[in-house]
Amino acid sequence: MGEFRMPSLGADMEAGKLVEWKVAPGDAVQRGQVVALVETEKGVVEVEVWESGVVGELLVEPGTKVPVGTLLATLAGPASVAAPQPPAAAAPVPAASHVLASPAAKQLAREHGVDLASVKGSGPHGVVTRDDVLRAVGQEPPRAPAPPSAPVLAAPAPPAAPPVGGFDAAAMRRAIAATMARSKREIPHYYLSADIDLTRARAWLDAENARRSVTERLLFASVLLRASALAIREVPEINGFFVDEIFRPSQAVHVGVAISLRQGGLVAPAIHDVDRKSVADVQAALLDLVARARAGRLRSSEMSDPTITVTNLGDQGVDAVFGVIYRPQVALVGFGRVAERPWASEGMLGVRAVVTATLAADHRVSDGHRGAVYLRAIDRLLQKPEEL
Repeated sequence: MGEFRMPSLGADMEAGKLVEWKVAPGDAVQRGQVVALVETEKGVVEVEVWESGVVGELLVEPGTKVPVGTLLATLAGPASVAAPQPPAAAAPVPAASHVLASPAAKQLAREHGVDLASVKGSGPHGVVTRDDVLRAVGQEPPRAPAPPSAPVLAAPAPPAAPPVGGFDAAAMRRAIAATMARSKREIPHYYLSADIDLTRARAWLDAENARRSVTERLLFASVLLRASALAIREVPEINGFFVDEIFRPSQAVHVGVAISLRQGGLVAPAIHDVDRKSVADVQAALLDLVARARAGRLRSSEMSDPTITVTNLGDQGVDAVFGVIYRPQVALVGFGRVAERPWASEGMLGVRAVVTATLAADHRVSDGHRGAVYLRAIDRLLQKPEEL
C-alpha cells in the first residue's frame, strides 16, 4: 500500500493546507499527475503523485492544515499487490499478506486480533477499510458528517474560479524573511562578480531573432539561463543540496528562476534539465513558468527540486545582484542589466554591451577559486553563443 504525504514545498515549510482533492477513491493515477492543491505561505501549489496506482482512502479533508509528512491518502499500486511482508505484531491470528488494507485498518485489526483475510473489503478494488474491520468486530462505524450548512462554509460561497485560498502578502513577506534570515545565519556565503562582454551574444541573438516571427523571438534571459546551466559541468559542486551536514550533488540541473508576483512577493520555481534544453526550449519553459507562477498554478515538483537558482534584475535597471542562497541549495547566480560601457579589447578602447554576473556560494562546499572558475565558464560560453 503506497502512501501520499504532505510534501515539503520549500526549505522552511512546516505545514500546508489541503485546499482541494483532484481525485477520488478508486481513481487510477499516473506518476506526475496532479492530485491535490495545497496552500502554503507563498501561494497555492498543484501537488503531483510520485507513483502510479489506484487511490485508496483520502485521509485529510479539504481546508485542513497539517504538518509536512502527514499521510494524506493511501495508494494501491502494482507494488502493493505483490504480497507485502506482514506487519510485525502480537496479533494471535496470522495477518494474510495478500490482503489489501489501509494502514488504519491494519492497525485496528492488530488491536482486535482480526484476520484481514476474513474481512470483505468495501474500498476501491476490494481494499479493506477501517470501517470494514469495525463491522467485523461488531461495532458500528461512525456516520459520515452531514454536509455543512451555509454558515459553516463562511458564506457567501466562493466564485467558480477564485485564486484558491486568497493571497496574504504579509504572510509571504514573513515567510521570505524567515527563509533568508535562516540562510544567512546557517550558510557561510561568499560573493564574486565578473563583468562579461555580451557583444557577440547580442549580435547572435539579433541575427537569430531576425529569422523568427515576433511571437518566437528569444529573450536574453533564456541565453543567460542556458549558459548558467552549461557552466555547471565544469564546477559541479555548486549544483545540489547541503543536507544533514553533507553536500549531496545533483546529476540533474534544475534551475530555479526568481519570479516576482504581481500582488507582491517572490517565488523561485525550477525549469527542469536546463542543460539538456535548447535556448528556444528554455525560453518556452520560462514563459510558461512565469505565467503559471503569476496565476497561482505552480506544481510541487517545480517548487521542491531546484538545484541552483538564477535571479535576473536587469529589466529593473539594477547593475548587479548579490543574492541570498535558497536552502538547501548551495549557490545563487545573479545578472544585472545589459549596459553600454567603455571596454578595452586587444589594445583598442570601444563601447561594448556588458553585464555583471555575480555568484553567491556556500563556503562549506566550494571556495572562491572554484566560484571564479564557474563565472569564467559562463563568460566563455557567452563568447560562443552559437554553441549554446
